[in-house]
Formats: sequence, C-alpha cells, structure tokens
Amino acid sequence: MAREDNVLNAGDTAWVLASAALVMLMTPGLAFFYGGMVRVKSVLNMLMMNFIALAVVGVLWTLYGFTMAFGDDAFGGFVGNFDMAGLSNTVGKLAGFVTAATDTSPEVAWPGADGIPLLAFVMFQLMFAIITPALISGAIADRAKFWGWTLFVAVWVTIVYFPVAHWVFSFNGFIGADAVGGWIANNLKALDFAGGTAVHINAGAAGLALAIVLGKRRGWPKDTGRPHSVPFVLLGASLLWFGWYGFNAGSALAANDLAAIAFTNTTVATAAAVLGWLLIEQLKFGKPTTLGAASGAVAGLVAVTPAAGYVSPLGAIAIGLIAGALCALAVSLKYRFGFDDSLDVVGVHLVGGLVGTLLIGFFGTVSVNALGYDGLFYGGGFTQLGRQAVAAGAVLVYSFVLTFIIGWVIKKLGGFRVSAEDEVSGIDEAQHAESAYDFTGSGGGNSSPTTIPAKSGATTNLEGSKA
Repeated sequence: MAREDNVLNAGDTAWVLASAALVMLMTPGLAFFYGGMVRVKSVLNMLMMNFIALAVVGVLWTLYGFTMAFGDDAFGGFVGNFDMAGLSNTVGKLAGFVTAATDTSPEVAWPGADGIPLLAFVMFQLMFAIITPALISGAIADRAKFWGWTLFVAVWVTIVYFPVAHWVFSFNGFIGADAVGGWIANNLKALDFAGGTAVHINAGAAGLALAIVLGKRRGWPKDTGRPHSVPFVLLGASLLWFGWYGFNAGSALAANDLAAIAFTNTTVATAAAVLGWLLIEQLKFGKPTTLGAASGAVAGLVAVTPAAGYVSPLGAIAIGLIAGALCALAVSLKYRFGFDDSLDVVGVHLVGGLVGTLLIGFFGTVSVNALGYDGLFYGGGFTQLGRQAVAAGAVLVYSFVLTFIIGWVIKKLGGFRVSAEDEVSGIDEAQHAESAYDFTGSGGGNSSPTTIPAKSGATTNLEGSKA
C-alpha cells in the first residue's frame, strides 16, 4: 500500500532531486552530441531542437502531463486521469511504499523504506519526459523547420509519451493508497528499471517513422555530410554518461543498495559497449574512431537503462558488449533499407533499447533485486523474456504508428520540412537568422556559412554514419 504517514527520508529526497538535475543536464549534453555531428550550417538548429524540449515539455508536464502519466487509470487504462492537472493535490504529499513486515506492496522497482516529496518525483520524471522527444531530433537533422518541430514535440508528448509513461512507470499504490497504474508495470509485469521501453524504444521507433515521413536529405546517401565538430560529439557523450547516473541510479528513488547497483551496472555496461563498438569498427574498417567510441558509450547507456537494477555487474558487461557490437552493425541498416536516419537514432536507441529490454529475460536475477524476476540463465525459463518482448513490441508499434500520423499531418500542413533552397544554403540562417561561427573576421554572428572553406580530417564511422 502507499505511504500515508509523514515520514520523509531526507537522504532519499536529496538523491532524487540531485538525480533530477543530472538528468536535466543530459538534454544539453545530447544537444552537443548531436550538434557536433551535423553540418556547420545547421548546428544551431540542432541545438535549438533539443533546447526547446526543456521549455515545451516543462510547461505541458505541469499543466497535464504528470497527471496523464501518473494519475489513476482512465479511459480503459490507456492513460491517467486529470485529478492532478496543474500539479494540484501534489504539494505536501509523499510518494513511496510502506515496507513494514506486514506490508504486501506490489512488485516494483522502487523499494524506498520512507517517503519522498511527491513533487521531487514529479520533477525527476519531468526530465525523462523532456529528453525523450529530444532524442528523436537526431533522426531528422539538417531538414526540419524549427516551429514545425516544436509543434511536433507538443503533440507527440501528449499523444505518445504521456500514455506510454503511464503504462511503464505508473505502479499501483505509489502515489496514493488506491492509485491504479499502467498495464505494462502492473499486469504484464515486464521490467523496465529506467526507461528502455518508455524512453529509448519509444524515441527510436518515433525517429524511424519521422525519418520516413520527412524523407531523405538532399544528396543522401551519396552525400552524408561530415560532422562539423568531433570534440563536440565526445563532450556531449561524456555529459550524457555523467547525467545517466541520475537517469539509472536515480531510478531507485532512494540512496540505497539498489542505487549503487544501478550506478555500477551503468558504468561497466557503458565501458563494455565502447569496446564492443570499437572492435566492430576495427574488424570492418581497420581503424577505431572517436565517433565510434562516443556512439558505443551511448549504445551501452541505452541498453543498460532497462536492466540497471535487475542484473549483476557481469550481466551488465555482457549486455554492454552485445549492445555495442549490435548497434555498430545496425547503423548501416539505413543504407540497406533507404531511410535517412541522420544521426542513427534507430541504430542506437531503438536497437539498443530492444537489446537491453530483451536481455533482462536472460540476465535478470532476483539475487540482485528481489523485486525482479529470474531470467533464462538463472532458471527462470522463458516467462520473463516473453513479457519483455510483449512490452517492447507494444511500445514500438504504438509509437511508430502514432508518430507517423502526427508527422504526416504536420508535413501536409506545410510546417515541417524546410525548402530545398534553405537546406542547401543553411538552416541556421533560414530558421534562426544566425550562424554558429563567424568565419569572415568581421566579429558579427550572422556570417554566411557558404564562406566556410572545405574541412579536412573529419571522419565518419560505419559506412558514413555519424552516430
């Protein structure tokens, strides 16, 4: 049952608030990661596509997003009700489960012994809601109108993210004694510690749909565009890795052993994924690249996200190695199937999310988390693997179909793709009336990117992929 007393754990509260701040930092980190990989004439547009998510989702989450995601089941369990619209009924309340010896709490990933302020949980979950649509932006880099993208973010989080978050993250009894949560968490009992389905499969499937709707960049695949700043990419990946400790370890919602396990697994899985990706590059192309190392790190972070609180460190290393190698191979699929996923959102986030979600069915063990389930390698059979597959498939299909429709409508209204002239001359100038760098020596910030000399020494990994 939910906590009804006034016992607040100050340490857990501090950890959750700090973790929320870490996850917030991930969105600017993602902006640098993506911004370094795009062409110099569209870097500001990419930074803005990420940054605007902070503003749009922050407002919508307060107005109705949180209650849609964590309110009691409504509309047949599709989404939460609107009892907490405008964050009403949240001030002064605690979230958490009573853990007395007589308690029979639901099997959940958040076993904190004492409560935390409900608003701390609200802010922590907000940061997940912000970065998820931001992840999608990489799939349509170099060709999207800023206000069309902004409209897409607002509609997408409302129709896609908030309902999926309810399915995956809303546990019975967590924010109220009689609170009824989502079907994946409570009925299907699929495990997702920090967002492999709700965040990464969701964003990856949406990225695929949007890349198809908007179509290919001019000259693609012959001209894939060179990353304009590899140091930006590595800086962004490092900020993501740093912030991801809040993403995964913070999802314990307590400063406890489970947070330490998630922190450890996040570290070792990411390290293993870097090695896995670079080994594939070495075998296929004869050289490991900086872009490959950064991309491998993100692939590992993605894959360990759903599993961070359910597997051992050795299991996390295995997940990281597998994800690093498979994602490195998967980024070339866009050339085979002809969809222009500019920065490999599909290859990294969709594939990485699927890998991590499904491998819980193999590596999950109750010796790490008694609130989880044993996977195939620990005597649990195929039961949990089946649950994980159903959850992954449901989110993938729902996100792809709804995103395709949303993107198609905005495109038909003329508000999504820039003109061919603007794409060639530079989106930054056309959409924002500014450029990232001044190459004229005049000191102004609005010099034309057409004056930039040809850049040498830039490399791409895996058949021209940049992420």
